[in-house]
Amino acid sequence: MSLRQQNLHEHQPLGGRIFTLPLVVCILLVLAAVYVLAQRYAFGIGYVANINDGYPWGIWVAVDVVIGSAFGCAGYVMAALCYILNKGEYHPLVRPAVLASLFGYGLAGIAVLTDLGRYWHFYHLMMPWYAQPNSVMLEVGLCVATYTIVLTVEFAPALLERFGLEDLRAKVNKLLWLFIALGVLLPTMHQSSLGTMMVIVGHKLSPLWQTQLLPVFFLMSAILMGFAIVIWEAVLAALSFKRPQETPVLKKLAYLMAVTALAFVALRFVDLAVRGQLGVAFGGPKASWFWLETLAMLGGGLILLPPRNRGRTRSLFIAASLLLVAGILYRLNVYLIGYTPAIGPWSYFPSVKEILVTVGIFALEVGLYLIFVKTLPVLHAVHSPAHATLSASSAKHG
Repeated sequence: MSLRQQNLHEHQPLGGRIFTLPLVVCILLVLAAVYVLAQRYAFGIGYVANINDGYPWGIWVAVDVVIGSAFGCAGYVMAALCYILNKGEYHPLVRPAVLASLFGYGLAGIAVLTDLGRYWHFYHLMMPWYAQPNSVMLEVGLCVATYTIVLTVEFAPALLERFGLEDLRAKVNKLLWLFIALGVLLPTMHQSSLGTMMVIVGHKLSPLWQTQLLPVFFLMSAILMGFAIVIWEAVLAALSFKRPQETPVLKKLAYLMAVTALAFVALRFVDLAVRGQLGVAFGGPKASWFWLETLAMLGGGLILLPPRNRGRTRSLFIAASLLLVAGILYRLNVYLIGYTPAIGPWSYFPSVKEILVTVGIFALEVGLYLIFVKTLPVLHAVHSPAHATLSASSAKHG
């Protein structure tokens, strides 16, 4: 087989039945979400959501957008490692990561439209005469929209390869370096800006989380969750589709994840000490949430410190799960749990309908992933040179 033929078969569709039980469950959950969204657009957001003047955003922003976009940072971290830092050993993980990012950011955009009061004016975001240059929300909106386009271009070679458009694929590949550079720049900007957005709420956010370092913490949590979702997805895909575990590659990624997690925890405590708020962590009203987040972060990082654990699939999966939980809790704490309105007896807990929409959005992401990996060359071919090494060593690392 020539080098060109090998490159053409680096990735392959999994094939097999499309309509399996997991996909049917996802479809049912999506249909439930569509039913609720039809009510939302017909009767207004107040008909389905429990948001109010004290809590102007709920889980559609805190979970679907703020947390969902962090799940979408898989492509961000893998592009930085593989193409910017020239770590070609991670190449088998790039396409699945980019696909996860494309779904994460695309569906986050859909979630934003469900939360907008005057959603019919969403296109004003693109019109310069409506722009407020000092608005961090404008920067986040433009970055997310642009990054979704960038991810579409980054994933385009898989589509072109599937339909045999090799000449067009070669032309796209020549321009891909530009989009990869944008794909690293844009998330760095808007993920940090998601933290900046909560700096401006001032004393309404608990001192356990309110800090000028929020942009740094949000960027670090995005990188951490990007690493974790790559490992989480790789382990589950191997188990679900009966493929060799990619432990030899994942264990190197796990070291970076452990260092990031422990650095995050250390910086959090240094920040609290410098601001004189360390005592709040031991007696404040939100302290239990702080410790849940911190212990999950610390546990995930410490599991991965011993080299032998980084070579075990089970340890990798448990650590990645803990770090995903920690990242979810941190962002949820900043945007909802640690937030208290200044005036009025306001309270918020998501309605069943809000939860159905959120579950439906994530179900749509899972369902599309199942369809794409079975019909498009997303996952690395098992017989490829990269996977031959993984297959040979998977038994001793499993």
